[in-house]
Amino acid sequence: MKKMKPDALHLVRAAPSAPQSFLKLQPRTLVHQVIDALVAGASEGLILPGDRIIEADLALQLGVSRVPVREALRVLESQGVVVNEPYKGIRLTPVTPERIDQLIEVRVALETAAATRSMRLGKNDGPHLAGLEAIVQEMDAMAARNDVFGFATADTSFHRTFCGFSCNAVLCDMWEMLARQMTIIFGLSALGKPMESIVEEHRALIQVFRSGDVQDMAREINEHIDVEIHKVDLENIIAKRRSEASVVAGN
Repeated sequence: MKKMKPDALHLVRAAPSAPQSFLKLQPRTLVHQVIDALVAGASEGLILPGDRIIEADLALQLGVSRVPVREALRVLESQGVVVNEPYKGIRLTPVTPERIDQLIEVRVALETAAATRSMRLGKNDGPHLAGLEAIVQEMDAMAARNDVFGFATADTSFHRTFCGFSCNAVLCDMWEMLARQMTIIFGLSALGKPMESIVEEHRALIQVFRSGDVQDMAREINEHIDVEIHKVDLENIIAKRRSEASVVAGN
């Protein structure tokens, strides 16, 4: 992992009271930088599900003190990204078939509800579809560069935006609790499945969403979230990455 810069900045939009203004620069906290670094590393297979995370070692790798690392791990634990167990320490949450099935069940329910409500509100129109299409173009660009974390982040952004059309704050909050876990799984999936085919799945979602057919949308969401993820052997991908890491460490 690269050393992080304490003065790193990110862009946020200006408040509604200041229209037609430039994007404002705002400092990004070290805690958020540590979170981003961990999620990026996990989505690219640099740290694998089940791997132990040692606070002091991570702080040294990232070039920060242990304080932001400790706080970042607390946040990630609350979101299910890491687990802290007695005598085992902190580990990246294992990706087991049972865990995947549980995440799928919740995501299908949330995103089907979001789609149904969005279509009822007429949010499957031109401007909203254009927003989703722009994200798919970003996924396409990340795939062309073989940027796994960028691709996984764009994938997460697509589904976050999609759920946001529902205008249901509770639903969006529940989905957000899964967001970082999903970014990691999206990244690992992209290591074992052509990113181009994942892009096409999202284009298919947009087409069905445009149609406004609730039943077709429910089927498409289930196909995308449940059927397609089960075609990816995540356990094999993780085992292969772990084996490759062991060979490199041995050298």
